[in-house]
Amino acid sequence: MSDSEEAPKIGFITAAFDPRFPNINQTKHCWHNFVDYHRCITAKGEDFAPCKQFQIAYKSICPNPWVEKWNEQVENGNFPAKF
Repeated sequence: MSDSEEAPKIGFITAAFDPRFPNINQTKHCWHNFVDYHRCITAKGEDFAPCKQFQIAYKSICPNPWVEKWNEQVENGNFPAKF
């Protein structure tokens, strides 16, 4: 890379602090953001921009295997929460 070229900038976005979940264990925070995202897109549609905040939060907090399992449950209609 020459001096005139800049290195690409990489940005990281994580969930903001939520005073409802002040503890280190973020399991409930993860769950609520996943459910809130799906409730939001059910009510407003996938193109509704504020829903993206919930998605960003749960994707940064939740372990990938949980999200994969929950998405399968949503697709199969047996997810344990109502949207």
